[in-house]
Amino acid sequence: MGLFGVLLGLALLMWLAYRGWSILLVSPIAALIVAMFSEEPLLAHWTQTFMPGAARFVAQWFPLFLLGGLFGKFMGDSGSVSAIAQYLTRKLGASHTMLAVVAASAIVTYGGVSVFVAFFVLAPLAHEMFRAANLPRRLIPAAVGLGAFTFTMSVMPGTPSVNNAIPMPYFGTTTFAAPGLSLIASAIIIVFGMWWLGRAEAAARKAGEGYAGEAVTAPVVNEMVREQAAPAGDFDPAELQHGKPAESGPPFVLAILPIVVVIVTNFLMALVVFPRLDFSYLSEPRWGGITIGAVSGVWSVLVALALANLTVMLINFRRLPSVRETLDAGANSAAMPMLMIASLVGFGAVVAAVPAFALVRDAVFSVQGGPLVSLALSMNVLAALTGTASGGMAIVLNAFGADFMRLATDYHIDPELMHRITTMSAGTLDALPHNGTVLLLLQISGLTHRESYLDMVMTVIVSCIIALAAVLVLGSIFGSF
Repeated sequence: MGLFGVLLGLALLMWLAYRGWSILLVSPIAALIVAMFSEEPLLAHWTQTFMPGAARFVAQWFPLFLLGGLFGKFMGDSGSVSAIAQYLTRKLGASHTMLAVVAASAIVTYGGVSVFVAFFVLAPLAHEMFRAANLPRRLIPAAVGLGAFTFTMSVMPGTPSVNNAIPMPYFGTTTFAAPGLSLIASAIIIVFGMWWLGRAEAAARKAGEGYAGEAVTAPVVNEMVREQAAPAGDFDPAELQHGKPAESGPPFVLAILPIVVVIVTNFLMALVVFPRLDFSYLSEPRWGGITIGAVSGVWSVLVALALANLTVMLINFRRLPSVRETLDAGANSAAMPMLMIASLVGFGAVVAAVPAFALVRDAVFSVQGGPLVSLALSMNVLAALTGTASGGMAIVLNAFGADFMRLATDYHIDPELMHRITTMSAGTLDALPHNGTVLLLLQISGLTHRESYLDMVMTVIVSCIIALAAVLVLGSIFGSF
């Protein structure tokens, strides 16, 4: 009965979340169902298991959500994201519209801008660009998705996304884990994705299919999609329409400068500065008895985002109509997604605490192929079921992180390879039709699953699966590099 309770709780969580119910409400209910079928004390699991699990996630990741939300809002309200997209469009020309959209999406998200902010700003611009080039607008989500939430979310070394940060405390790594494999995987995703988009564009032109329809100039996010999207990202979609945007953006050089600050500072902190400083005091009980390896990756991203926020605010201080409103909206944007993912982690903590979890553990580690395959499979399954890469990743690592690290030691697997397999695996099947990021992008683009999802499958799922398979093979043969 215990295992049935786990499956029932997970099924209820999936179904109600897909129907737009708040994860904040659904997660504890699903957790209590798991406890009830395991004949465990309900209130004890709610207050002593669920809440501590959720609280640990908030305590660990609130600074990153906060600074990331502020940066995304500053870049959006200042017009910097639009300025970067418009510059690339002018330079590449209408004949390379598809490339311009992918490149703009990739640059801003690799530089730390939330994918939701990128969607909100870039989707209307993409509609204008596609209409000018007479390209089918149904391809817009596939192009934006390829640039915004594939290689820049989980694969590229140094990307400051939450998805790339979550494995760091478990494996003692940084965002630059396995840089060689990461670059190879990124190249595979880009090449395959652009090939598919080019193929789709050529087929559309041959069939005489053009833009057709009115451009979306004022995207709107309804409450149900907000509830579905929030746990899949790091920015509350409701805050996209709060704050006061600038009337005009900065020049391209100033627009991209904060992104350069994020990338360079993150690199220097993680690989140059922190390794040379004495952090022996962290071994004291008052600091948790840890080593710098457990926090250097997170600290590097925090310093990078803090400096980038200061940079974009100083550059655009006179341009922004209300710095205070932008600050408020950016800070508020962190609350809902962080608490929703924390609630999912709380649910996972209850599942991991019931006796039936031993059966789940045995199933995970009995998979043929070794630790890397077990890790990849478990990440894919949880990300697919929960519809969120970060939530699925956090659940798996909270439950099995220490076990996977022990297996990495036993099998002489570099923790950097474990990190990269983790992020890539969580970022593949999380983009199924019920995923909040997919739903938000389609709504902001004014399109439907029927119109656009097949092309999205190819650019954001199939491309990532091919890259993951390549990294599994290369990592198994050559190790991490």
